[in-house]
Amino acid sequence: SHNKLRSLPEELLQLPRLRSLLVQHNELSLLPEGLGQLLTLEELDVSNNRLTAIPTSFALLVNLMRLNLAYNQLRELPADLSAMRNLRQLDCTKNYLETVPSKLASMPSLEQLYLRRNKLRSLPEFPSCKLLKELHAGENQIETLDAENLQQLSSLCVLELRDNKIKAVPEEITVLQKLERLDLANNDISRLPYTLGNLPQLKFLALEGNPLRTIRRDLLEKGTQELLKYLRSKIQDDGPGPSEEPSVTAMTLPSQSKVNTRAITTLKLLEYSDEQADEIPAAVFDAVGTNPVVTVNFSKNQLREIPPRLVELKDSVCDVSLGFNKISSISPELCLLHRLTHLDLRNNVLTALPEEMEALKKLHTINLAFNRFKEFPSVLYHLPALETILLSNNQVGSIDPVQLKGMDQLATLDLQNNDLLQVPPELGNCENLRTLLLEGNPFRIPRAAILAKGTAAVLEYLRSRIPS
Repeated sequence: SHNKLRSLPEELLQLPRLRSLLVQHNELSLLPEGLGQLLTLEELDVSNNRLTAIPTSFALLVNLMRLNLAYNQLRELPADLSAMRNLRQLDCTKNYLETVPSKLASMPSLEQLYLRRNKLRSLPEFPSCKLLKELHAGENQIETLDAENLQQLSSLCVLELRDNKIKAVPEEITVLQKLERLDLANNDISRLPYTLGNLPQLKFLALEGNPLRTIRRDLLEKGTQELLKYLRSKIQDDGPGPSEEPSVTAMTLPSQSKVNTRAITTLKLLEYSDEQADEIPAAVFDAVGTNPVVTVNFSKNQLREIPPRLVELKDSVCDVSLGFNKISSISPELCLLHRLTHLDLRNNVLTALPEEMEALKKLHTINLAFNRFKEFPSVLYHLPALETILLSNNQVGSIDPVQLKGMDQLATLDLQNNDLLQVPPELGNCENLRTLLLEGNPFRIPRAAILAKGTAAVLEYLRSRIPS
């Protein structure tokens, strides 16, 4: 990588056990057909070249897991790429794509798809992408977002569609029950469906730059949770129709009953939130019985510690929300939840995380915003599956770019509104980062104008400042 290669040496094709081929930042205008012979290849990065086409032999690379085609001159993708049954990450950022072949949207293992900065006018339907977690399609010319685009995306956590021409958000957006980040900034949206408030996991909603008529600007400025609360209140104002039952969602449960047993059995959800309780009543845990619980929501209470009986759910629980409490330390019980993938501890009074959290090998999202951390919690560097760290609005003074680079899965790092006096240039080497948020810190470099250009530009700028 980072040379001036105009073609790949033929000798490469004689390496039958090659697993990783990184030739980004060269001057390649075409790739040899013989590349399809490298059957053991798991990672291929040909980004930042001059490619105008992909060889059809690519379809033979059935073991490929990561394919980076970003920053080339591709006008189309061959439908044969759908033969890559193991592909997890496909990055086609900054090309000239006008469509995505429908076959491509049926890749069964695909988890991350980047289509930003192309010329797409619509999204494909995704018939078989049951595992797709992230879809990035900002800076295109997409005009419509249809229910058909969303129906099969049951695992989607991130949907990024900023800087398009979308006019409406469909009511069916509620099928995306795992959605955590929804970026619709700078579109043509004039109204929002109130049902958006019923997305139980949504933590980040960007809407700035839309001609919204039904929502006041001051409400938008209060942040995601206040906006969702407002949308939910409008659903209740309108009331369900005569033959409708109120839907059972993570957001409407507390007002209906103290322990919603139907939610436990049908949604695998244990909820006791917004009760201002200083401890979780025994009856809440007793109600679980032998039912497996996947999601726990104990947010918006007055808890000062992790509820000790959480450990009873360790064989099934994946998602725990303890935000908006008064928790000052993490007890060992939490570290025994070995299936945990999502942990929300925002708006507490935490200053540190215990080393025992290293046992949470499956954790891929942690929200620590609005706590009292003065240092980046070092245990996070040792959690191999972490994809998202939300650490805004703390007092973190420094980060270790070498340790961060070792976090192979890390894609989102939010350090807004901390006490960073400088940003180490080596942070630019963390090329897996797709979202890096640094606004609101006291450092002077990079300047705000650089930050405004987005993550890729910030990382490139930082790399340019690494002493040679």
